[in-house]
Amino acid sequence: MNTESEIQKALEVLRKGGTILYPTDTIWGIGCDATNPEAVKKIFEIKQREESKSLIVLMCNDNMMMKHVRDIPEVAWELIEASDKPLTIIYDKTHGIASNVLATDGSLAVRICKDDFCNKLIYKFGRPIVSTSANISGENSPLNFYEIDDRIKEKVDHIVNHRQEEYGLSAPSSIIKLSESGEIKIVRK
Repeated sequence: MNTESEIQKALEVLRKGGTILYPTDTIWGIGCDATNPEAVKKIFEIKQREESKSLIVLMCNDNMMMKHVRDIPEVAWELIEASDKPLTIIYDKTHGIASNVLATDGSLAVRICKDDFCNKLIYKFGRPIVSTSANISGENSPLNFYEIDDRIKEKVDHIVNHRQEEYGLSAPSSIIKLSESGEIKIVRK
C-alpha cells in the first residue's frame, strides 16, 4: 500500500467525521477532526475515557497553529525549534477547536508534528487532528501496532496501513504548559 493512497483513505474517513488509528511521530494514536465535537465524542467512547479529560491535537505547521492558538509566546517558537524530540505545548487561549477537546480551563495541548505521513495528512485535511494514545483509558500505551488492544482496532472507522511492521521503541511526547507570560511548567518529561 503506498503512502498517498493511505492518506486519501484516512482523509475520506476524517471528512465524514470518522475515527482513524494511525502512526504518529510518537506512538500509535486514535485520531479525528479536532474541530468536530461529534467525532471527538467517538474517541472518548472508543477509549472508554471521561470526557472531562483533554486531548492532544496535531498540527502540520506554524500557520495552522497561529490560526487556532491565540497569543503564542515567543518562547514557544524557540522551544519547538530547539526540541530534539516530539514536544507538546499546552496553550491558554485557542479558537476553532471542538470544546470537548479542551481542558476544563479552556487550554489546548498542541504538537506540530514532525512525521512526514502525519504532516501530509493534516496539511491535506486542512484542520488539526486529535492524537490520543491507542489504548483503553487507564491501560498502558502500546509501543507498536501489535500491542494495540483489539477492542480499539474493532471500534475505529479506519486503520491506516502504514508503519504497522515497525517494532522500534516509541514513547509519548514531552508535555509542557506555557502561560501567556512565557512561564513554563513541565507536565511530562
